[in-house]
This record gives sequence, structure tokens and C-alpha cells, in this order.
Amino acid sequence: MAASLLIAGTTSDAGKTVVVTALCRAFARRGLKVAPFKAQNMSNNSMVVSSPGGPKGPGGSDSSAGSDGPSATGEIGRAQWIQAVAAGAPPEPAMNPVLLKPGGDRRSHVVVMGQPAGSVSSRDFVDGRAHLAEAAFAAYDDLASRHDLVICEGAGSPTEINLRASDYVNMGLARHGDMPVVVVGDIDRGGVFAALYGTVALLEAADQRLLAGFVLNKFRGDASLLTPGLRELEALSGRPTLGVFPWHPDLWLDSEDALAVPAPVGAASGAAASAGAATAALRVAVIRLPRISNFTDVDALGLEPDVELRFVTEPRDLAGADLVVVPGTRATLDDLAWLRARGLNRAISTHVERGGAVLGICGGCQMLGREIADPDGTEGHPGARVDGLGLLGLTTRFAAEKALRLPAGREFGEDVTGYEIHHGRITRGDDDDEFIGGARRGRVFGTMWHGTLESDGFRSAFLAEVARGGSAGAAGDGRAGWVREASGVSFGRAREARLDLLADLAEEHLDLDALLGLAQAGAPAMPLLEPGASR
Repeated sequence: MAASLLIAGTTSDAGKTVVVTALCRAFARRGLKVAPFKAQNMSNNSMVVSSPGGPKGPGGSDSSAGSDGPSATGEIGRAQWIQAVAAGAPPEPAMNPVLLKPGGDRRSHVVVMGQPAGSVSSRDFVDGRAHLAEAAFAAYDDLASRHDLVICEGAGSPTEINLRASDYVNMGLARHGDMPVVVVGDIDRGGVFAALYGTVALLEAADQRLLAGFVLNKFRGDASLLTPGLRELEALSGRPTLGVFPWHPDLWLDSEDALAVPAPVGAASGAAASAGAATAALRVAVIRLPRISNFTDVDALGLEPDVELRFVTEPRDLAGADLVVVPGTRATLDDLAWLRARGLNRAISTHVERGGAVLGICGGCQMLGREIADPDGTEGHPGARVDGLGLLGLTTRFAAEKALRLPAGREFGEDVTGYEIHHGRITRGDDDDEFIGGARRGRVFGTMWHGTLESDGFRSAFLAEVARGGSAGAAGDGRAGWVREASGVSFGRAREARLDLLADLAEEHLDLDALLGLAQAGAPAMPLLEPGASR
């Protein structure tokens, strides 16, 4: 069996994903066969994974199908996908055996080993999850039998004492694999020493024995100022701090949590942007839908030096935009109603009338069409037939079977790849032109393919199309007739560079030898803290 280590956190978004990704790349660079693992992930940001020669993913005969790509086996959380990329390991469902995709405040759709498996309610988080734990532990055991090292990521905090009885993601997983646990705390939030100590002290004795150390994340400034606190924390808890991971402006990962949707990024938002660059920037407004999914679709735009990218929620925020993106969503009909309630439907139509471009992706593509039907209640609205925005002639019909594909094609004379995860089957209208995985009408584009903008040639050609004679002229800022030249940005190279940066920071700021030693030898004898030690 592989050596294993669980990276937990004092809270959600403490830095678990960053640390796991950094360790995956750092240990892979040392020649180890590494696999990431997260027993259960809750995220609407997922990725289709493939296995050459493996079973085909479920499909349909709708017009979103592209040319054949690799065989689709299922979907996993985007974070585990990027961690697998960091490790140099083929992403597979076993790396995230349980994926919960929130469909509302109290219910989530369940994906088990890459395939749809019904839904769970908030009550099911306390009981009724034994079958999910069984699937997760079996997946971990399988990965551990095929790798040298498994770096596991917890969820939330391991000290959710109200949920401990049914936990299989944090200490439940650690107990199953008898693996040491390292807790990450975000020092940027404040109160990190109390959070780290309290995480240990509230755990029952059997769990405390596995908690072997700490890592601090997002530190800014002189690390020597931490030394007195770290020494006292170790004296009080009996556990060392194994590194202080710095805040770094160039860190970037494919996010899994909609809380991570960024502030404006791109050419005009950087302090170093020149006045000329800001004037020439293509302005992109991304509608931040309440149930936004796969918002990493626009990450590649944020790397372009002449693109200003903003996530917006108000009609006025579309003023002056060259391109409006309506992204994917886990609840198309509900988010369409939200969009109308805020008046964004009218703002998008006005934007098109003024010559602006629109790109709808997956659920956003469906919204741009003529009609959306949910005959069997797949989206939670049985029998519903709802008018779309009418900017494309598409009709959408939801079906229970989920389409999972890895399509490839050509558009604007460029190769383009993507991935599909959807229940909606689309049909083009008579007045629609063909467009990859969807339809086009003038300057309105819709595609059911996620990830297309990561194809460098296609992204460059698409942005040149947006720049040519659109709202740049209507905005009255002197950009009419602007011909955009390719930037030469490679999204793939940028991702690899940032993964290497993560590993470089880990080499410099974390005690990798100690962490690997823990994974290989297990947790040493640990002192027990009250009050948890008495439980």
C-alpha cells in the first residue's frame, strides 16, 4: 500500500487545495508515483475525465455532439483534476469518488465514481451516507494499491464534532487509512493559533493521535515574527509547524468553489497597465449567476494582456462591454428567472442591439435560446416550458441521462477541444448558423462545450472576431475598426508554470522531508489535549 498523508484545514478555503497541489507536483518531481484523493467534494466546478479504451460516457443525439474524443468515464471535482495534472497522473474517478453538486440550499446531486447517483438532502449529511463512505474507502484503497504516495485533501474542518459520526472525508478517512494528518491554517484571516490549537483540542483521543503537525498559509511579511508563536504552539500542542506557505501574487489554480470567483482581472485592472493598454483592452463581462458552475471556462481570458475581465450582477455593469459571457449553471431555469428579475435579460438584448458580442456556455447557451423544457422534472420543474432570451433559435429539452463527452472540432479555422457535462439536449433553430457544440446568430454565440477558451488558437480567433466592428465602436471610445493581433499567450504553459511555482514554494517553505517521512512512517506518538482527550 502507498504512503499516505491527509491535508486538513481549520476552515473551508484555508489552503488545503493549494498545499495538496503543491505537494503533488513537488513529490512527483522527486520521482514518486503520486495520486491526489478527496473522498467527497462539494462543488459545481467539475471536469470530465477519460480513459483510453474505457467505457463511453452517456450521450445523446443532440446537436451539441462534436467529433469523437477520448472515451469519457465520468466527472470529478476540478480541484482533483488539476491536482492530478500536477502529479503527472491520469485523472480518474477514484481520485474524487463522491462529488456533491449543490442544486439548492438543502439538496445536492450526487456523483459516485464519476456517474450520477441520485441526490442527498442536508439531513443526509448526518445519516444515510454509509454507501458513500463505502465507495470512498474502496476508491482510496484502490489508489493506494497502485501508487507510491497518496496525498489526500480533507473538506471543511476535521473538527466538525456535530458531523463526526458520519465523517468519511476527514478523520474518518484518516482512521480508515491510519494516515497522519497535517492541518492548514490561513493566517491572513487572523486567529490562526487559536484555530490550530482548537482543531486538535476538540477532537476525540483516537483522532488526536493522528494529527501530527501544522502548516500556515498566506503569510505576508517577515516570517521570523512568527517564531515565538510557533514555538509556543508546539509547546502547548506537542505538534510542530512544518512550514509557512507564503502569499504570492502569481498563485492561481482552477477553483472549485464559487466563493473564489475573482474580482476584476486582466489588462485594465493591473497597476502596471499603461493608459494605452487600458484603452485598447477588450472588456469582458461575465454574469455571476447564483448557481454558477465551471466558471473556470473564462480563466484563459484573464491571462490575455489586452482583456479586462469582470464578474458582474447588475445591468449597468454591461455598459461598455465588448463581450458578455453567460456561463454554465447547475440550475438553468432558476438562474434564468434570477437574470430576468434583475433586468439582465434586457441589458443583454440592448448590448446585442448596439453591436456587442455574447457567448453562452452550457446553461448560458440554453438561456440564449428560444425555449427550455423540463418534461420530467430533471431541473426540478416538472412539465415546465419557459421562454429563453430568444437571441438564438435553440430549443432545449432536459433529460435524466447526463451527457459526458470530450469533444473536439474546428472553428474559425482553428482546432478546439472541450468537455460536456449536461442534462439539456439542444436543437438548433432554422436561422441559426453552426458553431462548435451549439449555434451562432450574428454576434451571439452559444456552445455546450466547456473549456474551449483554453485552446489558444481558437481563443485568439474568437477574440479577434469580438474585436472586429462590435461594441468597441458603439461605446464611442475610438476603438472602432480595431484589429486585434494574437497575443501568443499559451494557457497550457501558464498553468504548468504556476504548478511549478507552487512546487518551488513548497520546496523553499515547507519541510518536505518531514512531510514525506510522516506519510511513510505514520504519525508518531502524540500528546492528548483536553477536553477532547477525555472523549
